[in-house]
Amino acid sequence: MIKTIMRDPMFLAQKSENATEVDAQVVTDLLDTLRANLDYCVGMAANMIGVRKNIIAVAAGPFQFAMINPVITKKLRPYQTEEGCLSLEGVRPCTRYEEIEVDYLDSNFRKQHGKYTGWTAQIIQHEVDHCCGVVI
Repeated sequence: MIKTIMRDPMFLAQKSENATEVDAQVVTDLLDTLRANLDYCVGMAANMIGVRKNIIAVAAGPFQFAMINPVITKKLRPYQTEEGCLSLEGVRPCTRYEEIEVDYLDSNFRKQHGKYTGWTAQIIQHEVDHCCGVVI
C-alpha cells in the first residue's frame, strides 16, 4: 500500500529497530511507496513512511529491491557530495564511499551479501543513514 511520506525531522532523527518477519507488510508498503514516487525518488527507508524499522528500498535502474536490517561492512574511496531527500527540503553535504559491501536480508528474509558501487552505493548509504537516525 502506498503510504504518506513522513516529514517530521524529530521522528526521522530517531534510530530504527531491526525488522523481523512480522514486518513483511512494511517491506511491501515501502516498495509500493517508492514505486509511486520514482519520478523524484531513488530510495526510501521505512522511517520515511512512519515505521522505525531497519528496512530500505532502492531503485537501481529499472529494478527496485528491499534490504532488511542492512549493515555496511566495507567502505572504499570516500568522496564529498550533496544530497536531497524526499522527506526534507533542500540539499545537505555529506561523505559517501564509491564502493560498499552490505550484509542484509532480502524480501524473503534470507541472508545476503552484496557489493555495490557508484550511484547505487550512494543510495544505499543515504537510506542506511536514515535507519541510524542520521538526517541527511
